[in-house]
Amino acid sequence: MYKSIRLFGIAALLTLLSSPFNDADAVGRVKARGATANAQGGVTGGSASAVRGPNGGAAVRGRGYTTDGQGNGQAASGGAVRTPAGGYGARGGSTTWNADGSAQHQSGAAAQGPNGSAQTSGGFTRDSAGNVSGGRSTSAQGAAGGSLNSQTGYSTGQGFGRSTSASGQQGSVNAQTQVTQDGRTVTRTCTDASGNVVPCPQW
Repeated sequence: MYKSIRLFGIAALLTLLSSPFNDADAVGRVKARGATANAQGGVTGGSASAVRGPNGGAAVRGRGYTTDGQGNGQAASGGAVRTPAGGYGARGGSTTWNADGSAQHQSGAAAQGPNGSAQTSGGFTRDSAGNVSGGRSTSAQGAAGGSLNSQTGYSTGQGFGRSTSASGQQGSVNAQTQVTQDGRTVTRTCTDASGNVVPCPQW
């Protein structure tokens, strides 16, 4: 099921993004959806859509899911878009849940345009007792050379942690944050454009 949806999304996206966007007759929208009972006693279904505008913009997305009638299931979705100016973005994610209350989720996204690009990915897991752990990684790059990188992580009983670094023409910032039951700790180091350590702004 998911393979079919992914293949549909890829094929539709390639068709949309490679077609001559200046053709006014090519403007349009298509949608499809359906669901059916499966052999496991649950339901399997999905939907997909694609659209193209008159100025070169296009988008496609799809979603699929399946359950077994016993409290277990999976779902996945994804999409992509292209702007008339040539920028693009895409995202995707999947979630699995189980009858005992446990679950897993993963997702990611990326975008690029005239001003730079960005990417993010992460997920979480939850066990049958309700304990949760997860994290996310994010990065961005500016057209002028600046960059940002951030990693976060969290878990039940351990707290939350984040590490962030940013750099540009004016210097750089590196920060680490840790939050636990005992409190919050923040460590920052900043440099100027020459690499000299300077006081960090308050934020």
